[in-house]
Order: sequence, then structure tokens, then C-alpha cells
Amino acid sequence: MSRVLIVTGGSRGLGAATCIEAAKAGYEYICVNYISNKPRADQVVNDCLKAGAKAIAVQADVSKEADVVRLFNTVDEKLGKVTHLVNSAGIIGPYGRVDEIKADDLAPLWSLNITAMFTCCREAIKRMSTKHGGTGGAIVNVSSASSHLGGPGVNVSYAASKGAVDSFNWGLAQEVAAEAIRVNSVSPGVIDTEIQPPGRVEKVGPILPMQRVGEAKEVAAAIIFLLSDGASYIAGTKVNVSGAR
Repeated sequence: MSRVLIVTGGSRGLGAATCIEAAKAGYEYICVNYISNKPRADQVVNDCLKAGAKAIAVQADVSKEADVVRLFNTVDEKLGKVTHLVNSAGIIGPYGRVDEIKADDLAPLWSLNITAMFTCCREAIKRMSTKHGGTGGAIVNVSSASSHLGGPGVNVSYAASKGAVDSFNWGLAQEVAAEAIRVNSVSPGVIDTEIQPPGRVEKVGPILPMQRVGEAKEVAAAIIFLLSDGASYIAGTKVNVSGAR
């Protein structure tokens, strides 16, 4: 059976690394989702094509329900029904203590880190689930080590959003396990991607147990494993890719 993979936030960071590693692993069809940076998405597509996959870039703001529906319908038409989904799109801010943050500033965080994941999983389940005539599939949601570290003084709101990912991941895994869908997550620590604030990689790396930050391809490797048949009896699991933190 051909594998059709959608990676949200696929034009940069962990999402881009996942698309490229999936192509190298032999995934036949890959959708690189992006919100605004088409040149970056096109570069990832080109990297996937060089590795032997058929890849397309699809613009969609996955925090908007209509865009999510359009994204999945586009993949239906151009690649086939999705069999594998990685929810990588996300943001970090706002930064600050809880008593410094306005409620309105939290809306984009909840919308992209939580609601977008929910609606993308919903659309994937409609296509993957044996209950809906599908043949099964695998979903990996990107959480964060912040969900158990808490982010005090800096990013409690982000940690809370990733705590929601953990709860959703566990509940959804149980809900659809009997419908041939496996749901898992990865929980990255500090990874050297552009989402990090300036100077954080250099500051934090030396004080971590491994004395370095992680690389995007190391997280991507864990994602590809969880998507693979090698993880056929793994569901509801969170894999920490955080260098023992």
C-alpha cells in the first residue's frame, strides 16, 4: 500500500526534517504544508523529489478549520487519501510570567498548538479509520519537554499547550486503536531550529546532560520510527527526544 504523508509546518524546523527523512525512508507521497513561506516549502519539496518521493507543497493555515479541510481535500485529489500524519506546526510565545500575559495574547497559541492538531487529526481519522472505510494509518503529534518541565518564569502558557497535546494524544490513541490507527507523540527538548529565541541554543546547550542541544534530524528519526511498521504495537506513547532532560 502506498504511503501518503502530510506534515503540518513542513517548510521549516522539525517539519522540514521529517519530510526529508520520510522521503529518504521510501515514503511515496509527501505533502509539505506551509502557511506563508512558499520558497522554503518548495525547497523541501525539491529535497523530497531528489530522494525519490512525489511531493507537493500546500499552503494552509491549519489554525483555521476551512484551511484544514482544503488541505486534506487537496491531498485526496493530488496524492491520495492520507495514511500518515505528523502534526508539527506550532508556535512558542508569548513569553513572560503568568501575571504579565494578557488573555487575548494566548489565542494564537491555543489555536495553532491545540485546535489545529485536533482538526487535522479529525480529518485524518475520517480517511484512515476502518470505521469510515479506511485501511488504517499512523499519527504522530509533536509535544515538548516543556509539558513536564513547566516553563516557569518564561513560558508556562506554551508548556500548558503541550500538556494539552499529551492529554489529547493519550485519549485519541485509545479512541481509535481498534480502528487500525496508531497515535503517538514525540517530546523534543531544546532543538537547534529557528523557533528558538536568539542565543538560547548557545546558552542552554552546555548545561544539558549531553552538553549539547538536539538536531532536527534526531527528532525526525524518532517520528519516522513511530510512523513505521516497526512500531506496529506502539500506541499512546510519548517518546522523549530531549537528551535525558
